Amino acid sequence: MSREELLKKLEKKRTKCIVYTRVMGYHRPVESFNVGKIGEHKERTQFVENISNR
Repeated sequence: MSREELLKKLEKKRTKCIVYTRVMGYHRPVESFNVGKIGEHKERTQFVENISNR
């Protein structure tokens, strides 16, 4: 079963996920961004913090 078929089959069981990001010192939902800010958000690089061996 393809990904699209699976998503369509389970559509009624899915819930909306609201993604927040920190902008200018406070948190805002990404869905409220304008076109330019959405593009800027997509260009950001994600990083994973390494666990130190202290």
